[in-house]
Amino acid sequence: MKKFFNEFKTFISRGNVLDMAVGVIIGSAFTAVINSLVNGILKPLINAIPGADRTSALQIVLVKATENTEAVVLDFGAVISAVITFLITAFVLFIIVKTINSIREGGKRLAEKQKKKIEKQLKKGKITEEEAAAVKAEVAPVAPAPAAPVETTEDLLREIRDLLKARNSDAALKTAEENSENRQ
Repeated sequence: MKKFFNEFKTFISRGNVLDMAVGVIIGSAFTAVINSLVNGILKPLINAIPGADRTSALQIVLVKATENTEAVVLDFGAVISAVITFLITAFVLFIIVKTINSIREGGKRLAEKQKKKIEKQLKKGKITEEEAAAVKAEVAPVAPAPAAPVETTEDLLREIRDLLKARNSDAALKTAEENSENRQ
């Protein structure tokens, strides 16, 4: 059991846990958008089909409702709706990622094409080395910033401890100075 908790501690202290948390939050917001799309647009379109608005046909009542208890129902309609929502979410995410990747690839191809054009002009003597370097620097794709070093929980706790010690020692020094001034 101790090994399990040590693995969990290692996992939770990684820097990408915050990234995962942000992803979950964005995912839940995106889920709200997809749910509104399904409930506000797709379901009414499906319900416009004659006979499709009767979701009770997609339910099996196991135990009928009485005065004291609620009915026990297997609701296949809710499962089908959840599957449709999942498929729409996955499709929209696929389209977004595909669009972003194609834009990045297009930018890389354009930068390579521009570099080749500059090299040709440089070989023909139409531009100088300095001009070529300046143009290449302008069209170079922006490299992602290097990731900040990931601080572990222990590093953060040590830093907090050191700050608290410094603050406490400053407060103690200030109190000692005030006491010496009061004695005089």
